[in-house]
Amino acid sequence: MAFCWAHGRRKLIKAKPKKGSPIVDEALVRIAALYKIEDAIRGSAPDHRRAVRQDLSRPLVDQFFAWLAAQAARVSRKSDLGEALAYMLRRQHGFRLFLEDGHVDMDSNLVENAIRSPAMNRRNALFSGHDEGGRSWARFASLIGSCKMNGVEPYGYLRNLFTRLANGHLDKDIDALMPWAYAETHIPSQ
Repeated sequence: MAFCWAHGRRKLIKAKPKKGSPIVDEALVRIAALYKIEDAIRGSAPDHRRAVRQDLSRPLVDQFFAWLAAQAARVSRKSDLGEALAYMLRRQHGFRLFLEDGHVDMDSNLVENAIRSPAMNRRNALFSGHDEGGRSWARFASLIGSCKMNGVEPYGYLRNLFTRLANGHLDKDIDALMPWAYAETHIPSQ
C-alpha cells in the first residue's frame, strides 16, 4: 500500500514544538526537494516518471530515511516528534512505493481535492453510510481523478468502462480499462 507523503509531512509539522525544531525544518526541506522533482514530471508518461524517480528521487528518499532513523534515535519515542518520526519509519515501504510505479503519485492530494466538494455534502456522496460504500466512493473518485490527470472526459470514460465490463471484459486484461489506456485510443493526438 502506498502512503501519502503529504500526510507524513503534516504529522511532522503538527509535532513541531512552538520553539521550533531543526529536525522538522530539515525534514521539510528534504521532502520539498522530492516535491520539486514531482512538479517537474507531473503529467509525464508513467515510464518517464519512474525513470526520473529512479535517477533523482530514489537517492533522496534513501538519504531521507537513513537521516530520519538517525534523528529518531536521538528523540524520545513518546514525544510528539518521536511519534511522527516513527510513523514515517514504520511505513517506509509504503512511502517508497511511488519510486517503483510511474502511475502512483507521491501523495493523495489530487484524489482528496477531487472528492473534497462531494465529501463536504454527504447527500451527494453515494453509499456514504457504509464502509464498503465509502470504499466504492473512493474507487469512483480515484477513477475520475485519473481521468482528469490523463485529459479524459470522465462521463465518456465511465460509460465505455461499464459497457466493456457488461460485455464480459476479461480480468487478465484489466490494464486496457484504465484511463490512460482509454486516452491513448479515444483522444486524438494534438
